[in-house]
Amino acid sequence: QVQVVESGGGLVQAGGSLRLSCAASVSIFSIDSMGWYRQAPGEQREMVADSTRGGSAIYGDSVKGRFTISRDNAKNTIHLQMNSLKPEDTAVYYCSARVRDERYWGQGTQVTVSS
Repeated sequence: QVQVVESGGGLVQAGGSLRLSCAASVSIFSIDSMGWYRQAPGEQREMVADSTRGGSAIYGDSVKGRFTISRDNAKNTIHLQMNSLKPEDTAVYYCSARVRDERYWGQGTQVTVSS
């Protein structure tokens, strides 16, 4: 069983920045991939960014060039640096950890971008 806990959401104006963090309850090296998803009201959950154990990363098309995912292996933590935020980035952001076929989710953190 893996637990992940998000932090760092909040309210920001368009064009601003926020950094989200997600701490895992186990060694990050035992996790196959760890990343961020988001869900806006009335929308499906979508992948924002994902990072594998080897360090490779993928991004959703809507955030490429604006968001960066990074890993702090010593703290079993990943971060999501979000720059040039837009109102359409408003959503609940969820951290997710995948271990083989199991996926674990955090409670989510709200990000609201005002225009």
